[in-house]
This record gives sequence, structure tokens and C-alpha cells, in this order.
Amino acid sequence: MLIIPVKEGENIDRALKRFKRKFDKTGAKRQLQNRKQFTKPSVERRAQIQKAQYIQRLRDQENI
Repeated sequence: MLIIPVKEGENIDRALKRFKRKFDKTGAKRQLQNRKQFTKPSVERRAQIQKAQYIQRLRDQENI
């Protein structure tokens, strides 16, 4: 449970923005999206490998 103390005289929009930022950092939304539909372990592994390849390609281009 997230608790965002609202300071006296603080704009509610600013407090809401802090809440959203904190909520995004927890990763709860992404976890809910992942749990919504089952993905096979082989598909997850393939996605991980593809992501690693993409990042490696970017690093190789940076070094050239």
C-alpha cells in the first residue's frame, strides 16, 4: 500500500503526480499486465534473448 503524505498547502495535482511516479516504480501495473495472460516459458526466454541481442547491437554500434 502506497502512502503519500500531502503537505500543507501542497497542490493536489503535485501530490497525485508523486503518487503516480511512486506507483510506476513499484512495477505493480506491469505485474498485473503480465498476470493477465499466461505466457509460455519458451516465449519469455525468446523475448529475453531478443532484448539482449538488441541491447548488444546498440552497444556495438556505440563502440564503432
